[in-house]
Amino acid sequence: MSSETQNINQAVKVIAEKEGKYLTFTLAGEEYGIGILKIKEIIGMIPVTSVPKTPEFVKGVINLRGKVIPVIDFRLRFGMESIDYTERSCIIIVEVLGPSGKVMMGIVVDSVSEVLNIKSDEIDETPRFGVALNTDYILGMAKSDKSVKILLDIDQILATSEMALLREAA
Repeated sequence: MSSETQNINQAVKVIAEKEGKYLTFTLAGEEYGIGILKIKEIIGMIPVTSVPKTPEFVKGVINLRGKVIPVIDFRLRFGMESIDYTERSCIIIVEVLGPSGKVMMGIVVDSVSEVLNIKSDEIDETPRFGVALNTDYILGMAKSDKSVKILLDIDQILATSEMALLREAA
């Protein structure tokens, strides 16, 4: 088997592993998806307690049924413009894999859309942008109807050193 054939087989296998159910949500008019197995619950906006000396995208912490959960604003995490929260804004509670095991975190999004069952033939690999751009946090691009949904690797997004500090603080 040639190395080109092996590379194609590997790419097909990687995309097939991404198949499954995704919770989709919007940020600045764009659609994103996170694997449903990472989602613990979705709550409306509740008061967030600020934590001093944290990055701008860290909104603070919430008390959810006796558990202190760090909350980040995904708009700010992705370098988008901050907006006032609306009645559609919500916090998605996710479980991420950190260095010390599983951790619950909240992510603020503009709105939650739906749960989609995305098949492997609807997923394309992350495009290469031809510049030094880190896209490790993108699992792939899901094509549905006339739109593209960006499938996110939530563990990669929340695995930065800044996030590790926040998890330790909570």
